[in-house]
Amino acid sequence: MVEPAFVLLLFNLGVAASLASILSRLPAFQRMLLQEERSVTQRLEMSLAFGSIFGAGAAARVFTGAYQAADLTVAGAYLAGLLGGYVTGMVAGILMSLPAMFANELLAMPLYAGIGVLGGLIRDCAPTTEEIWRYSPVFDLLGSWRVFKKRAQATLIGYRILITIGLLFAEGLRLTGQFMFRSSSIFSPIRIDTEPLLPWIGALFGTSVMCAFLPLKIWNTTRMERKLSLQQRLIAEARLAALTSQINPHFLFNTLNSVSTLIRIDPDRARAMVYKLSNVLRRAMKNTDNFSPLRDELAFIDDYLAIEVVRFGEKLRFSRDVVPETLNLPVPSMVLQPLIENSIKHGLAGKLEGGTIWLRARLSETGKLILVVEDDGEGIPEEKMEDLFGASSGIGVANVKERLEVLFGENYRMSVESKLGQGTRTEIEIPTTRP
Repeated sequence: MVEPAFVLLLFNLGVAASLASILSRLPAFQRMLLQEERSVTQRLEMSLAFGSIFGAGAAARVFTGAYQAADLTVAGAYLAGLLGGYVTGMVAGILMSLPAMFANELLAMPLYAGIGVLGGLIRDCAPTTEEIWRYSPVFDLLGSWRVFKKRAQATLIGYRILITIGLLFAEGLRLTGQFMFRSSSIFSPIRIDTEPLLPWIGALFGTSVMCAFLPLKIWNTTRMERKLSLQQRLIAEARLAALTSQINPHFLFNTLNSVSTLIRIDPDRARAMVYKLSNVLRRAMKNTDNFSPLRDELAFIDDYLAIEVVRFGEKLRFSRDVVPETLNLPVPSMVLQPLIENSIKHGLAGKLEGGTIWLRARLSETGKLILVVEDDGEGIPEEKMEDLFGASSGIGVANVKERLEVLFGENYRMSVESKLGQGTRTEIEIPTTRP
């Protein structure tokens, strides 16, 4: 026959995992887990989170008299101090003890507050705060002996042992309080008059250790997921910044050559060209938001084309058809310039008679923004169309497509149509709001 106390200890483990999972799903608690240095306000918020969740378990035990396995205040107070510091642990311990105080368990408040402070003191002994999250009560005895023998990382193993000793000491305090005072003064899953007592004390101590270990593992998994998500976002932002800042070096060299020629024959025109070039470079290298109004992008295109017109003369013509309602809509910064540069470099530069570039902007029937860049240049050969979005295609449509994928995921559309001798048409459809 299974002893009721044994079943109670097993249920303790399940409740510990459940409460930890509840906390890990709260966005505010997830942010707390990522913070190692906290302000006083943040420590109090963490105390409230621990106190409310673990205190609710104590309240279920006190006010129903049936759900004793829900009371995990020793592990909760200890974890609050271990993760948040002794102030967090003390306040959380006080909050957790309130239901027990209503039931005249007078040792609850000083005991749980003291256990919270104990957890905070052990936190202060950590070599690094990351070692708290790596805690495990299970040791590889042979591996540990080798580490101690080499005197390498002995401090880290010793700290994990210290965490376990702290948990055992906390549970021992509760049993001591029950032994020295009457049993009703403090709650414990086992009673001191249980026979035989020693095996049950061992089971209780083991359960307490695991009730702290399981939440740590669950929360550390949540922590790692959040950190990974944050790192992926930072990588995406860095990648996006790198893509945005790309500008064809040939454009700079050709522009500077044109300026050097104009300085001798037309200084005023050379000065205007340098001014336009400075605007282009300032916009290309400026570390701003990933989005800007379409109006600003069009102004940037005007400066860029003003330079190209100086180089190509009347061979380069430009037509713009933009619906006024689209001018204030956000578009990815520098999304149009690579497409227009691609049209000039690969479409029109080789034609003796030059050609025209059309830029259109309108709203679709579904309310999305449609941007079109079209030229009547030489077109793209079929073999190049097959690898148009590949890494080998260089700056241009591949750059734009990669940036759109970073910003919008699958919530965009980009198509390129080209016919040899007739020209190329690139169409982009994006949401009218930022992702």
